Amino acid sequence: MLEEIYHNVITGDADGVAEGVQQALAVGHTPVEILNQSLIPAMTKMGHRYEYGECFVPEMLIAARAMEKGMAVLKPRLVETNAKLLGRVVLGTVRGDLHDIGKNLVGMMLAGAGFEVIDLGVDVQAERFVEAVRLHRPDFLGISTLLTTTMSGISTVIEALNKAGLRHQVLVMVGGAPLTQEFANQVGADFFAADAALAAKQARMLLEIG
Repeated sequence: MLEEIYHNVITGDADGVAEGVQQALAVGHTPVEILNQSLIPAMTKMGHRYEYGECFVPEMLIAARAMEKGMAVLKPRLVETNAKLLGRVVLGTVRGDLHDIGKNLVGMMLAGAGFEVIDLGVDVQAERFVEAVRLHRPDFLGISTLLTTTMSGISTVIEALNKAGLRHQVLVMVGGAPLTQEFANQVGADFFAADAALAAKQARMLLEIG
């Protein structure tokens, strides 16, 4: 049954994933078992496929949405059992930028890797990022932009975190088409992720190291 959920995530069968999670819970599998033996391994596999050019963004999105449908069933049960997730991430696209496909995919991949994801949406002001860090105390803050004209918004957010005395409390990851590791270094971010699969992989690696 857990293997079937895994397979349905990879093939993007969202209804099959949701039904499979419900059935697995009904026969006694714990929420943690379903998360750690079906959903997370499936999204990890999709991340590896993407990394090696064996699948592309549309396939990743379809699988991630199937995983999300399973998580919608599973999350209330995880909360009931006080199951500990891998970590917490706050995501948002900077002020002036309304693009969200890349950010959404990063969020899905991080959720599939076992993180709690708080998505602030698009066109997010620096003050809102700061307040989210203060309120949620995430392990990571993910800041994205697709436009060269709004790249400076990333440094604005990091400066606001510094002024609020919160910068040391969170690892900042940045991503988006015009960004590079060099840019991340210049603005004082902790790391740059070129795509969603790498974002999830690097976040997991940094938590394991730290």
